[in-house]
Amino acid sequence: MSQRLELLQKQMSSFQYTVDGGILTKEERQFYEENGFLVVRQMFTPEEIKEWTQRFREYADGQLERKYGMQVVRDISLVKRGGGKQWGEEAITKIQDWQEDEILFKFCRNPKVIQYLKSFCGPDIKSVHTMFINKPPNMGKTSRHPIHQDQVYFPFGPADRIAAGWAALEDANRENGCLVVYPGTHKVGPVEHCYPDWKEGVNKAYWGVKDMPPESAPKIHLEMKAGDIVFFHPYLFHGSGENRSSSFRKSICCHFASANCQYHDIKGTFHENLAKDIIAYASKKFGHVNYLDIWRFKCRLVQGNPDPLGL
Repeated sequence: MSQRLELLQKQMSSFQYTVDGGILTKEERQFYEENGFLVVRQMFTPEEIKEWTQRFREYADGQLERKYGMQVVRDISLVKRGGGKQWGEEAITKIQDWQEDEILFKFCRNPKVIQYLKSFCGPDIKSVHTMFINKPPNMGKTSRHPIHQDQVYFPFGPADRIAAGWAALEDANRENGCLVVYPGTHKVGPVEHCYPDWKEGVNKAYWGVKDMPPESAPKIHLEMKAGDIVFFHPYLFHGSGENRSSSFRKSICCHFASANCQYHDIKGTFHENLAKDIIAYASKKFGHVNYLDIWRFKCRLVQGNPDPLGL
């Protein structure tokens, strides 16, 4: 462990999942420690939402040339269906790895976001995975995302210095497929994942928790208004439902990590099988790639002075 990470660990005192130096109150830190997530209402203005949404539409419509490595994704149901509209916000369900787009990266470098991230990641912060998620109306069950832990994808840690920031750009509710979280499951640690057995099919790399909590386990549907954001731990069990409404459900999301996190070897772990999926997908587009190189490409400094031995 690097000296900077050791210092962060010492700062945590009675807190494990947050550190000193951010904006969180003691009560907010205690809530996150216990539940693994924290919702902040109305962080973003209508002007910010409009700018990011317009940028997505420009990529979805093919008006802008993609930045190198950026992925523009269609839902599996559209691929199976064939024909029809292949571009536009009715067809494109996700844009990811947009970290080199300066308009969208304003989300990551937003001072309002950073003041919270300091409580989760510390002062030296990198973005590690960027996504703009779009759920068009009437997409069917494949618009669901199975319950999963984000950390299953990440070949670096420690997990306690990683957090997602997921912001609603349109109102998110149970009808249009809002996030679902299982409070407190971040304390369970890493669990095995696999593809869910869904007869409708599942999108590539949409892995889910193999042994789900019992039906009696508490879960929360995070209904959010446009401009709200939720921060959550990478071990938190979460997913989302299908969009059964006649409206879109858009969100912008980034996973952030301490820039002093360290890469680790996933060989021989259940992470390795998922990594093979991601390598196969990336290799079709970019030729032979190394898994760690994929994640190094995804990372971009948000603020601070990273450890040269870190991400």
